[in-house]
Amino acid sequence: MISASCIVLVKDEIAKLGFHVVAADLGEIDIQEDISPNQLAQTRSTLSHAGFGLLEDRKSILVEKIKAAIIAVVYYREEPPAENLSFFLSRKLNYDYTYMSNLFSERLGFTIEKFYICHKIERVKELLSYNELTLTEIALKMHYSSVAHLSRQFKRIAGLTTSEFRQQKDKARIPIEKICS
Repeated sequence: MISASCIVLVKDEIAKLGFHVVAADLGEIDIQEDISPNQLAQTRSTLSHAGFGLLEDRKSILVEKIKAAIIAVVYYREEPPAENLSFFLSRKLNYDYTYMSNLFSERLGFTIEKFYICHKIERVKELLSYNELTLTEIALKMHYSSVAHLSRQFKRIAGLTTSEFRQQKDKARIPIEKICS
């Protein structure tokens, strides 16, 4: 997936600067060393040349953590969620959901729920493109309550039915970082 290769690329760029990466996750890198203002400027420049940005504002970091958590749930989680999205995000990020929701909407111009649904539909497109699973299997895998619910949401977001999407020769997909933007 794109996100795994992005993590590796950022880790490599940080290591080239002489830092020791302690932990790396989508949207977040922890390093062992304290960083000087000059090193921070160099890191910012290096990441910029690689097509990445450096977030230093707490609210921007939280928004990116929300996005990363949702992407991880949609693309990498196999088991059905034990809790709804709002409880999951609150527990994972240790913030009140209302605060996160308001911040997310204020910063991006759309809701957490819309971001989540857009990513789910894009993942459904990916699964439909592989043509390996039935629509029922995709609905189960993506934790929809029914095939009808998936179909309605797909039509509303994608603008065509799942059958119409499968029949397209060029199954246009949106890059993960551009979804909902």
